[in-house]
Amino acid sequence: MGKLVIVGTIAFDAIETPFGKTDKILGGAATFISLAASHFNVNATAVSIVGGDFPQEYLDLLTERNIDLSGVEIVKDGKTFFWSGRYHNDMNSRDTLVTELNTLADFNPVVPEDYRDANVVMLGNLHPIVQAGVLDQMTEKPGLVVLDTMNFWMDTALEDLHNVIKRVDVITINDEEARQLTGEYSLVVAARKIQDMGPKYVVIKKGEHGALLFNDDNVFYAPALPLEEVFDPTGAGDTFAGGFAGYLAKTNDISFENMKNAIIYGSTLASFCVEKFGTERMVNLSSEEVHKRLLQFKQLTQFEIELE
Repeated sequence: MGKLVIVGTIAFDAIETPFGKTDKILGGAATFISLAASHFNVNATAVSIVGGDFPQEYLDLLTERNIDLSGVEIVKDGKTFFWSGRYHNDMNSRDTLVTELNTLADFNPVVPEDYRDANVVMLGNLHPIVQAGVLDQMTEKPGLVVLDTMNFWMDTALEDLHNVIKRVDVITINDEEARQLTGEYSLVVAARKIQDMGPKYVVIKKGEHGALLFNDDNVFYAPALPLEEVFDPTGAGDTFAGGFAGYLAKTNDISFENMKNAIIYGSTLASFCVEKFGTERMVNLSSEEVHKRLLQFKQLTQFEIELE
């Protein structure tokens, strides 16, 4: 069975969208990645930090899905990372209202001994120095290192980001971030420039317009499933990354052809995430529902055409 190390935030979110608003609810990149990866029956550990205010029931929720939490530090007299945001009517853009780093400000990740030989490492969105610190602890070079990052680190820690990008196999970013990182508008040119920075594979997420996978001259495009309602996009990118990394850890096949399947699994799981606020949909998601939606994806993209 594959081993997967998941690094990222376990947090509280407060979200406001055109459909309503929430009080503090469960959030964080590592949470969404873990919930998605739990669908693939892999040995997964989450490496993160929370405060003494973090409910035991949230930790139990992850443990019940076979996520090892021995790498989660609990600071009894500290407070958990908190983010609050408001989405615009188009649901693609948002304003950050509150960011409280709390315990995350002094987070030094410790990978559990049993996972330092993991075949897949999923570096969720965090400071690039923290992400690099995780790679430094691996006793064997992982078969695959996946990095997720965002424009905030491009603005504030670009040199550190470039240093960690050199060490990864796959980077997942959105189209706006790909353009900012490279200064190129064409995503094809941007992907080529990013590959020159180190990663063999570049995944560019385009929200409701799907995702692109680049490797040398190979390109694969997966559409997003058209949904009747999108309640909350929070965590969709992390859910995508969790499905992508979880599938690759399970199959232990990092060929371009298999990465296509991983993209579809990631897109499928992300399509559920947006249907409810926060983690609510992912917590109650059954394998039967996932299978049914995978068939929908297949029908959406499959066609036969006679070429003369």
